[in-house]
Amino acid sequence: MLTVHHIPVCPFSQRLEILLALKGCPEAVAFEVVDITQPRAPELLRKTGGSTALPVLETADGTVLRESLVILRYLDMALPGPPVAQAEPLRHAVENLLVAQERDFGHQGYAFVMNQDSQRRDALRQGLLDQYARLDELLCRHSARGPWLFQRFGWAEAVFTPLFMRFWFLGYYEGFELPDEPRFARVRAWQEACLEHPAAQQVTREQIVKLYHDYARGAGNGALLPGRTRSSFVLAPHWSRRPWPPRDKWGPAPGDAELGLL
Repeated sequence: MLTVHHIPVCPFSQRLEILLALKGCPEAVAFEVVDITQPRAPELLRKTGGSTALPVLETADGTVLRESLVILRYLDMALPGPPVAQAEPLRHAVENLLVAQERDFGHQGYAFVMNQDSQRRDALRQGLLDQYARLDELLCRHSARGPWLFQRFGWAEAVFTPLFMRFWFLGYYEGFELPDEPRFARVRAWQEACLEHPAAQQVTREQIVKLYHDYARGAGNGALLPGRTRSSFVLAPHWSRRPWPPRDKWGPAPGDAELGLL
C-alpha cells in the first residue's frame, strides 16, 4: 500500500489527489494527516531524514519520496489507469515547459498574501500579473484554442489547479482579480476551466479562506501570531464550523475566539 503523509488543504497534496481522480483509482493511496500546528512526529522525521517538507510518499518497502512533482510522476507511471502526462516526447516537453513556471507563480502569489507592508501591495500585484502574462504567452504559443494545454485536463492542469484555488485567498484578503483584458484572455479561460473540472473539487473557497487566514497576517506553516494561542490551521474546530474571517487584513487582528478556533 502506498501512503502519503500530508497537510490537509496543501496544494501540493491536492495535485496527487487530482491525479488519482484522473486515473480512476482514488483508493490506491492512503493519506495520513499531519497536524502542521504540532512538531513533527519523531517516526516521520526518521523516515524523511529530518525534513519537515510535505507531502512525502512512502512505498510498501519503506522507500520515501519527497517533492510533489516527483511523487506525481511516480504515481502516474506506477498506478493503473490512463497516463495523465503526455506520452509523446515533444508534447511532454511542452507540458514541462509550462510546469517550469509553477514555482515562480506560486511564490509570487504567496508573497502577495503574506505581505505586511502596505507600500508593497501594488508591486506584488504587478508581479503576479506578470506571472499570469507569462502563462498566457506560453498557452497562446502552444495551444491557442484551448481551454486545455492539449485535448484534455492533464499534467500541467493537475499542477496548476491547486494554486489557482489557493489564490482565492488573494481575492478575499487583497481584492485581487485577473483583469478582463485581452492579454489575459487565454490564461483566464484555462484557469476557469481548471477550477470547474470534476477531478479537482477536493477543496472549497470557504475552506481556503478560513484555513489560510494566518497567512494573510504573515504567519505561515502553522506559526502563531502575537496574542494568539491557536493557528488557523488547527484541525479542530473544523473549518466548516468557524465564522468567515474579517476580509480586512490591514485592520485590527482578530483573536482566537473571533476566528472560531476555541
